[in-house]
Parts: sequence; structure tokens; C-alpha cells
Amino acid sequence: MPSDPAIPDPHVTLRHVRRTFGRRVIFDNLSCDFPRGRITVVAGGSGSGKSTLLRLIGGLIRPDAGQVLIDGRDIAGLRESDLSEVRRGLGMLFQNGALLDSLSVFTNVSFPLTEHTDLTPEQIRDAVHASLQRTGLRDVDDLLPPELSGGMRKRVALARAIVREPAVLLCDEPFSGLDPISSLRIERLLAGLSREAKLTLIVVSHDPASTLRMADHVVALLPGRCVQGSSGNLRGDGDPRVRALLGEEIDPALVGEEER
Repeated sequence: MPSDPAIPDPHVTLRHVRRTFGRRVIFDNLSCDFPRGRITVVAGGSGSGKSTLLRLIGGLIRPDAGQVLIDGRDIAGLRESDLSEVRRGLGMLFQNGALLDSLSVFTNVSFPLTEHTDLTPEQIRDAVHASLQRTGLRDVDDLLPPELSGGMRKRVALARAIVREPAVLLCDEPFSGLDPISSLRIERLLAGLSREAKLTLIVVSHDPASTLRMADHVVALLPGRCVQGSSGNLRGDGDPRVRALLGEEIDPALVGEEER
């Protein structure tokens, strides 16, 4: 059960969601909320379903049962054509960036516009440069992804994710593979974008420090249980697994628990 059910203005809501892969149950009766214009960090152990949750919200997979609501609209049963309309308001930052190494930075960032809009080349150019500037990048149009540092690759991927000005940005482990300084830069960049554009950010992270710094709201996925609320509220949760996700000392007894 959610520990903080009274979210005043949820942008995204899951209600009684069940999702399985074969005999493996990932979610059973999962309910949680993601407040509009705020940063929600999704925390959980390996195999807890964090990335699956993002894929459900993005419409990349469908639940076996339950509702996935975006702005009150249940996307779980939508036809693909209607789902494409919903996806226009969603941006996705993949864990590894998912850049095309053989294409330039400009072509990577412009891809969502050239494929899914009727903008003129001039409009696309302006939108790409504006998006790159928002992520702190300039004069990188002709570079290839292998020529970039890890932090720059993440920023290019982020520029692509926001180039269509989404209302919801889904981020799957945005700090993965980065050194601490680059991780902090990406964290501050995401927080700044959320404030500037009133974006609803849903961030999967296994880093307790970044969770505590950036999260307005936390959804903690546990075997058979989901709790949500501010990080301060969750620190008072009686379940030691919740406190461990927030960086408190891990109870040695938990180490022996079998993953789902």
C-alpha cells in the first residue's frame, strides 16, 4: 500500500497493475502516483521492476491487468495510433543513452523531429540547437558519439529526449557509468530542467545520495509492497529495506533474502 496516498495533482498514476513475464511476477496490484511538475525517484533493488515501471508508463509494454493513467487517460488499452499521440508528451532518457554511433550529434538529436513532425529544416535546426544549449552543449553538431566523453553522451541523449518539449521525462539510471563529478552535473541539469520547464521527471536510480538530493517524491519498490512519499517521510518507515534504499545501514539479515 502507498504510504502517502494523497497526491494533490498526480500527472501519472498506476492503479492495481499486474505485470508478469512468463511465470515471473514483476508487479501484483501495484498502485503509485507521480506528482505533476515534480521529480519522483523510483528506488528498488535489482529485479524489483524499476525499468519495467518506466516501460509501462512509456507504453512500450502493457500491463496484464490494472490502469496506467497519464493526465487521467488510461493508456493500457489504447490502440497503437492513440498511444502514439500520448507518447508525443513523453521523453525517454535510456540507461546507455541509445545514441546511434554512426550518426552525428545533430542527426541523433534531430531524429525525433525528422521522423515524427512536419517541421521545416530551419525549424529543426533551431530546435536541436536550443535543446543542446539547454544541456550545456555547443559546437558539437558534427561530432560522433564515440568522440564524446561519457558525460557528454548522456547530455546529448538528454537533448534528444527533450527536443520535442515533453511534459513527462522518463530517465532510466541517468547516472550509470559516470564518474561522481559527471553524475552530479547530470543530476543538477535534470533538476534545473524540471524547475525551468515544470517537467514531471520520473527517475530510476540506485544511488541513495542522488535520491535524497533531488527527489521531491520517492516510490520504493519492494517484494510485494510499494511505498511512496517524501524521502524524509520514508526514512521513518518501519521496514529496514526502505531505509536501506535511502542509504541507511543495511541490516545483514537482508543480504540473505532471495531476490524476486
